Amino acid sequence: MRAGGRRLRLSALTSAAACLALALSGCAEVDTTAPSTARAEAAHGASAHFGSVDCREAKCIALTFDAGPSENSARLLDILKEKKVPATFFLLGKRHIEKYPELVKRMAAEGHEVASHTWDHKILTRISDAQIRAELKRPDDAIERLTGHKPTLMRPPQGRTDANVHKIAKQLGLAEVLWSVTAKDYTTNDSALITKRVLDQASRDGIILLHDIYQGTVPAVPGIIDALKQRGYVFVTVPQLLAPGKAEPGKVYRP
Repeated sequence: MRAGGRRLRLSALTSAAACLALALSGCAEVDTTAPSTARAEAAHGASAHFGSVDCREAKCIALTFDAGPSENSARLLDILKEKKVPATFFLLGKRHIEKYPELVKRMAAEGHEVASHTWDHKILTRISDAQIRAELKRPDDAIERLTGHKPTLMRPPQGRTDANVHKIAKQLGLAEVLWSVTAKDYTTNDSALITKRVLDQASRDGIILLHDIYQGTVPAVPGIIDALKQRGYVFVTVPQLLAPGKAEPGKVYRP
């Protein structure tokens, strides 16, 4: 498909659906760093500083959720607490962080990694430098006010990024995180199908992309967790997945 035709198709999608519409095709030429590479580049003999999980030895996988918080997030947090599973949340600012500040605080208090998915889901490769800075800085400032911690990770909408976005992200102290598993949960409320899509794609060091804004997603999470635990996976946050390496500002991480 020609680029012009692709843009026309994308313009017909909602911004939330578009977040996964291209899967990773929009990032195909981006230079990325795998979690295993981040771990290998860490100082020899360094310990993984995140609890007892060492992903150099364990079969790790990361659950990540985009575009929240939402009215479904409290139930999701209940499930994660019950299952003793940490997650990484890439939060939107407008209509999300603004609307559910207590859920942002709860995410951080319960040990999850709280990161940014921009303020208003603008495609960063299509806007000015000043707009990119605002899209990245506003949610970081809001999260820091609520949790006391400034995010170090962000996920660009649609996975769309380029050298200019990397440069600005580096200046703001942010690393970019993409994904390897997509359930395309914007296309269905069928929780069984969402579960199947995740399980079919799961692999060691995987980064699973889900959206707790959709009605079928949160009900799928218990089955996803149980099935992957049965396969020997250990759930970790994205920083745990990279440890003892650390996410470096300006770099892009993807399995």
